[in-house]
Amino acid sequence: MSSVSYHISSLLEKMTSTDKDFRFMATNDLMLELQKDSIKLDEDSERKVVNMLLRLLEDKNGEVQNLAVKCLAPLVSKVKEPQVEAMVDILCTNMTSDKEQLRDISSMGLKAVIAELPLSASGFSLTASVCKKITSQLIGAMGKQEDVSVQLEALDILSDMLGRLGGALVGFHSSLLSSLLPQLTSSRMAVRKRSILALGHLVPCCSPALFSQLTEHLLKELAKNPQTSLTRTYIQCLATVSRQGGHRVGEHLEKLIPMVVKFTSVEDDELREYCFQAFEAFIRRCPKEMSPHVATVTKLCLKFMTFDPNYNYDDTEEDEDSMDIEDGADEESDDEYSDDDDMSWKVRRSAIKCLEALISTRRDLLLSFYSSICPALLARFKEREENVRADVFAAFSTLLRQTRGGSSHHSLITAGSEPGTSREEEPAIALLKKQVPLIVKALHKQLKEKSLKSRQGCFCLLTELAYTVPGALDEHIPALIPGIVFSLTDKSTSSTMRIDALSFFHVILISHPPQAFQSHMQTLLPAVLTCIEDTFYKITSEALLVTQQLIKVMRPQGQTAASGGFDPKPFIKEVFSVTMKRLKATDIDQEVKERAISCMGHMVCHLGDHLGTELQGVLVIFLDRLKNEITRLTAVKTLTLISASPLKIDVTSILPEALSVLGSFLRKNQRALKLSTLACLTALVTHHAASIKPAALEPVLNEIPSLVDESDMHVSQVSITLLTCMAKACPSSLAKISSSVLPGVFKLIHSPLLQGGALLAILDFLQALVVSKATNLSYSQLLKSLMEPFQSSKSSADILHRQSYLSVARCVAALSSASPKETPGTVTNLIQQVKNSSSPESARVLSLLCLGEVGRNGSLGGSKEVQGVILEAFSSTNEEIKTAASCALGGMAVGSLNEFLPFMLKEISAQPRRQYLLLHSLKEVISACPASSLSPHVESIWALLFQHCESQEEGTRNLVAECLGKLTLVNPAQLLPRLKQQLKAGSPLARSTVVTAVKFTIVDHPAPIDSLLKDSIGDFLKTLQDSDINVRRVALVMFNSAAHNKPSLVQGLLGTILPHLYKETQIRKDLIREVEMGPFKHTVDDGLDVRKAAFECMYTLLDSCLEGLDVLQFLDHVEEGLKDHYDIRMLTFLMLARLVSLCPAAVLQRLDRLVEPLKATCTTKVKAGSVKQEFEKQEELRRSAMRAVAALLAVPEVERSPSMAEFANQIRSNADMASIFQSVQGGEGGGLGPTESMDMS
Repeated sequence: MSSVSYHISSLLEKMTSTDKDFRFMATNDLMLELQKDSIKLDEDSERKVVNMLLRLLEDKNGEVQNLAVKCLAPLVSKVKEPQVEAMVDILCTNMTSDKEQLRDISSMGLKAVIAELPLSASGFSLTASVCKKITSQLIGAMGKQEDVSVQLEALDILSDMLGRLGGALVGFHSSLLSSLLPQLTSSRMAVRKRSILALGHLVPCCSPALFSQLTEHLLKELAKNPQTSLTRTYIQCLATVSRQGGHRVGEHLEKLIPMVVKFTSVEDDELREYCFQAFEAFIRRCPKEMSPHVATVTKLCLKFMTFDPNYNYDDTEEDEDSMDIEDGADEESDDEYSDDDDMSWKVRRSAIKCLEALISTRRDLLLSFYSSICPALLARFKEREENVRADVFAAFSTLLRQTRGGSSHHSLITAGSEPGTSREEEPAIALLKKQVPLIVKALHKQLKEKSLKSRQGCFCLLTELAYTVPGALDEHIPALIPGIVFSLTDKSTSSTMRIDALSFFHVILISHPPQAFQSHMQTLLPAVLTCIEDTFYKITSEALLVTQQLIKVMRPQGQTAASGGFDPKPFIKEVFSVTMKRLKATDIDQEVKERAISCMGHMVCHLGDHLGTELQGVLVIFLDRLKNEITRLTAVKTLTLISASPLKIDVTSILPEALSVLGSFLRKNQRALKLSTLACLTALVTHHAASIKPAALEPVLNEIPSLVDESDMHVSQVSITLLTCMAKACPSSLAKISSSVLPGVFKLIHSPLLQGGALLAILDFLQALVVSKATNLSYSQLLKSLMEPFQSSKSSADILHRQSYLSVARCVAALSSASPKETPGTVTNLIQQVKNSSSPESARVLSLLCLGEVGRNGSLGGSKEVQGVILEAFSSTNEEIKTAASCALGGMAVGSLNEFLPFMLKEISAQPRRQYLLLHSLKEVISACPASSLSPHVESIWALLFQHCESQEEGTRNLVAECLGKLTLVNPAQLLPRLKQQLKAGSPLARSTVVTAVKFTIVDHPAPIDSLLKDSIGDFLKTLQDSDINVRRVALVMFNSAAHNKPSLVQGLLGTILPHLYKETQIRKDLIREVEMGPFKHTVDDGLDVRKAAFECMYTLLDSCLEGLDVLQFLDHVEEGLKDHYDIRMLTFLMLARLVSLCPAAVLQRLDRLVEPLKATCTTKVKAGSVKQEFEKQEELRRSAMRAVAALLAVPEVERSPSMAEFANQIRSNADMASIFQSVQGGEGGGLGPTESMDMS
């Protein structure tokens, strides 16, 4: 410690030296010392250092002064409070000194100190006291009117301080406001501008009362009709306040808008610009509150976006063309003299930006924009001022993006009534299509202009258009091509321009049919090939991508080579030579290497028959690239492409070596490489089996056993698909797999994780094995291996999961369908096994399931004996066997409806005790049978189901509802109205069954029932007002399902449904009752399930119907939920996090009310003697609340709210909360945080 103080005192001594170099070096050393974290100073050294540095601020040498200022910032955190205050005092006094240099240096020092003041709770007292000191001094300095530069510095520092530490200055807010407002009338523009900035920083953290005071002041001053320059300042201030204060402006809009509208009529361009900037801020910050004023603002924008008094736009087109030729030179000289004082372009630009804000915040008005704004924007494409034109393009691109936003998001919903018909177009897309010819007409000339900015704007806009309406530019391609070629070949074009042109070209090549480009190949190709030879690698790589698409255009695959009569021959040579040059080069950028390989791969795949002798050379290079670690992945993909080419490219020369290299890739750790290699091998085996010797596949087969593993199902699936291809194409290669690969496959079949694609791949593989007789394993041996684990006594069978029973049953059925001769014997054995009561339970369950799956394929044979076996199994005492029998009966009935369905229906009526099991079988039949075969039986099933829809058992009712719902899908036109009838007739139980049935008619893909449902779902949702609480709960569940799977069904009804939905979120005292459990009293809330269902609906609506919600009203109910029961709080925390990312402005508006419940949850402690579950529950709640807090804190403006800033400090200073906060942010759920979603399907 003493050595440090000794070192520092020696530095201080040098600082008093007369030699400026000594002073400089000593100060520099001090700065380096202070930057070390370990340095500790005693009080005496602290004082000396501070005094010395403050003296050096007045040093004669500028460099020493600068270093002294740099030392102040690290000092703040190293010295105690009194020293910091002393430092600030002197700096503030210097601020008002007469010496300009000292003033500048001191203001730099103050800014440095402010930037270092601690934000955490521990250092908060220091921060607050320092801020008070600075503020009172600065307010004094601002009052000094005689020296403007002092005022400017003071305002600058205030802005910094309010921006960073607004919360600490709460006590000063009103005095700051009263000293800042007079500055708005200062004679100096710079002072006004900085006062506006300072006010902007004050707005987010001040109290609502102060905010109102500020707005009132601005309104009062504007009402006096001050001189124009003052009006400008006030309007500018309004815009800034609105941008910074966001939602708060909402309540004052009624008074503000007419005022700003009035000033747009004043003949002053800058004032008008500020007016539109204010409108833009209002629209972006409070889109909801602006609704009544949208029409007014739009009208003004449309009027002023064409405001160009000093220029006459010729409307006749022929003149325009001739003018381009003659007046080229004059035109520029024209502009020169007038444009310096012509400010009208600023008005146009701000009006257009205001329109863009409107388009981007109000998707709900999209259709009206197409009639009002779209034509006006199109007409402004001819704008003469380059910057304004760029904004016109940007606004139009926003319109396109908004149009696309709707169509891609729920692309499934607006499907046509028949699965075959194409999707009906969204109205906005249809309107846009009509505008396409006008857009192209307005743009295609601009693509040849000198101005780069315009061309870039055009390309961006056209790219958006191609994405929004793919194929729309089809007939306009000839008009656009000269523009593209011009940008690629023009000497003066910058490289970014070329890249933009190439990427736009790539987009239209992908989204339009090849025939559109074939006739233009002559002009297009040379331009693109020149770009491949460009020296800048980004241009080369974009050009290679485009060339790859052009190769597809020359000879599209899927049709015959002669289609369309286009002959690619004349172009092949040059494309080949240019690409080959890039393919051979090894000293180029990796992206270019990869794209050259891919481009040449497409060339071989599409035009390989024209390459003649060159082909072998190319293949050798590919083999070489396959061995290179950097390019191997691309080479594997390219080889896949070539081997699957319809041209049957001969790859025998490289096959043996390629196979061994590919085999080695299966050992690598890179998953993408493994998957691509397996795909490549599959293509090679499928298309080139004749040229592969069985021995060549050994290196591959040796690697496969380790890939077939439940840890990565997708890799397993692809590996098994490869084995299936081998079994079909070259069975001899699989002779030895019974010991190597098969044990792994069987292990996978017995895994609980097997399902979906991997299971289907295994079924194919087993069938291929039996059919190809590839191995020496017979049908019976395979069957034995499948069923072996289930035959043993208890111990090992207990480990088997339910899923593995189902998997094995499907495998047995697949084997038996591949060898029909063996099936009858297998069925007899299975029946024996079920009847034999001494065989283990697992074997009997499996045999039942196998019978069901074999029956599903329709190859059971006699049904009488089987029916007997099933009925016997129903009477078993063992639950597992009963369930298996019910599944089996369902499967058999699917296979032969006419034999089993009447039997099943008879049993359901006759056997009330087995009803549940039989209904399960019936559900299986209804789900799996095609509508055509079910329709004769619909009436009998329907009648039977309605006999049981009032069953007392909830489980039975739910099953009946699922059967009813799925049955309705068979013939919706007839059955949906019948369901509606039942709503009026039945008891509460029947109503709840019917409403649940409707839930099952809503499927997540387009179905014929959709249009009918849309018309009648309103009637079913009326049950939200049912008197019975259970009916209301199932109605909410059904509504949730609709909102999740098909939002279009309910979007139009939200106005009527939401009040009832919100009503169900409230706690009802009359549903809470006390139950005595021995000596304890326990409260039971019967309304909890309904509330939970209501909140789940609200969560779903956030994702699917956000546009239809009034977010502030929505937040009122979320706020109530934050104080509710554990389950509901968990849900509302999720909702809050979601809302923060979707509509931060609204959440900010309610922030102060939302912080309290979050704070309460995070700080609650569980009573000491509680059970373990209580602790876990509370811990989970706190983590969930903390996730919501973390999401809130991710929004920059949040910490400006005093209550939130205080809570954030509390979290940072409390070790327990801080650790939860850390883990939520970085740890397990970190990445998901705000948008973490809950599965509600």
